[in-house]
Amino acid sequence: MILAREVYSATNGFPREETFGLKMQIRRAVVSIPANIAEGHGRLTDLQFRHFLGNARGSLSELQTELELACDLGFVDVGTRKRLMELANEVARLLNGLISKMSAKSE
Repeated sequence: MILAREVYSATNGFPREETFGLKMQIRRAVVSIPANIAEGHGRLTDLQFRHFLGNARGSLSELQTELELACDLGFVDVGTRKRLMELANEVARLLNGLISKMSAKSE
């Protein structure tokens, strides 16, 4: 959720013409991360939960790519990109740990 709030804040300064472009794509990707975790947690089996954790990890990878592009285009500065990527890397570490734990649990 911290990552989502930070990304929303960082995208507020995007150019107006990006309102329905990269800005919204980035926001959809970042919201998808906690949404998939929550949806998976609400499922009935560990296998289903793992599936949604994988979806969250995919959205995180999408977000990281889009943040790189936003920086390359000058929509976010290097410092902001670095801070957001550090948060994204922490989320990736947590997701990977949870996925590993869920995988070991089902063996």
